[in-house]
Amino acid sequence: MYVCSCFGITEQQVRQHAETGACTPRQIAGACKAGTDCGSCVRKIQALLGRGACPRREALDPVVLTTAAATASAATAVAAASVPAPTAAEAA
Repeated sequence: MYVCSCFGITEQQVRQHAETGACTPRQIAGACKAGTDCGSCVRKIQALLGRGACPRREALDPVVLTTAAATASAATAVAAASVPAPTAAEAA
């Protein structure tokens, strides 16, 4: 059955994209354009994805999550360090 009439995307295609990692309607749209024209199929896509369509964060390897958080914190620290401090004249 067609989910997206604008681009001819079927339920099976949406499920295949979900199996390969597309967990949100936006990610499905990025994979096959479904939902990017008239938008009437976005609710159908949401229903097909449903709850549990994607792995929960807790189910992921905690080392990967810790590494990702550390990398993000380091990037923030580098960005903050690269901003020069205001001079006394600028601060006043």
